[in-house]
Amino acid sequence: MLDRKFIVENAELVKQNCARRGAAADIDRFVALEAKRRELQAEVEELNRRANEVSKSIGKAKDADEREARKEEGRRLRERTNEMRAKVDALGAEVDSIHRSIPNMSHPMAPVGEDDKSNLELGRGKTPVPEFDFEPLDHVALGEKLDLIDFEGGARVAGHGFYFLKNEAVLLELALQRYALELLMSEGFTPMTTPDLATNDVLEGTGYIPRGPETQIYSIENQNLSLVATAEITLGGLLAGQTVDAESLPMKLCGISHCFRTEAGAHGKESRGLFRVHQFTKVEMFAFTLPDDSEAMLEHLRELECRLFHHHRVRVQGSRLRCQGPSACPAGFPERPCSDRLRRPGSDGRLGPGLRRRDRASLYSGRGCRLSPEGRGPRQQQGDRV
Repeated sequence: MLDRKFIVENAELVKQNCARRGAAADIDRFVALEAKRRELQAEVEELNRRANEVSKSIGKAKDADEREARKEEGRRLRERTNEMRAKVDALGAEVDSIHRSIPNMSHPMAPVGEDDKSNLELGRGKTPVPEFDFEPLDHVALGEKLDLIDFEGGARVAGHGFYFLKNEAVLLELALQRYALELLMSEGFTPMTTPDLATNDVLEGTGYIPRGPETQIYSIENQNLSLVATAEITLGGLLAGQTVDAESLPMKLCGISHCFRTEAGAHGKESRGLFRVHQFTKVEMFAFTLPDDSEAMLEHLRELECRLFHHHRVRVQGSRLRCQGPSACPAGFPERPCSDRLRRPGSDGRLGPGLRRRDRASLYSGRGCRLSPEGRGPRQQQGDRV
């Protein structure tokens, strides 16, 4: 999240950024409420100071009448303090609500535009498009033919969007995870497994929306906990409230985690088979860096992901700098090379934290161009998924 002081002092700049990113955040109301909250907070602190002075003076009273008068004054001050604190808390709740809807500032390299025509292509992958002398099967057909995936069993156990991996598919998933870990460890990443749950404060701190009608997060009823949608949440919260010496940075982590997503609104070809499922396992590249080193770290993560894909001869259709704007987050997957871009924050809350995001488009049998994020641009945390 943007610092509150930064928003107040740069209100017009933040409003322009919200307009470009399609975020309906009321910045003027945020500024007005924050000013009133600070004013009332100052009054609460003054009332507390006066109440403490009166409390200390009770023992110095000359007689019983004066002592009782000072006690009564102390009671009035405490009552007034409680009234004012309730107002501060109410204002704070509304300020927090608006604050969570404000996206990160845009990267200056992200072009402004209304649709994909404003995107700028940055590059293409090295692996050529494969040619076959037969009609290739998609992963669903292959899974059925080779007895690798059981979608019906997953649906019986947990509902649509869940599945069982079987036989060689299990070994393949574990082998891919191990390969990614070994590559990243050779590049100085520390391997970690992470909790599958995180407190809602951690989710909000990393820019995710744990509750609400449009959330993509599974929340635990009557608990301040939610299932994580990505290890970015848990790795990002690892150092919450801690002070890190600059000499210890960069701190590069690779986390294996289960990921849980409601995938509200997913339908049709977009959710066929193993795409847009409710649970999967992922290796996450993540780094804590100094602000001045953030751009270089993002490029490092991007290069590593390309190496992972090229090694397995996955066709990377391309990378582009996508425009920022209301139409910068299309519902479908583009047929053209996909992008390094800034996307507007969607209803799932996953896009607002990023200064910019690099996307890679990979070709998959039966699906054509598949969009995959390559990471969020410079901020306090850098995330990338493999």
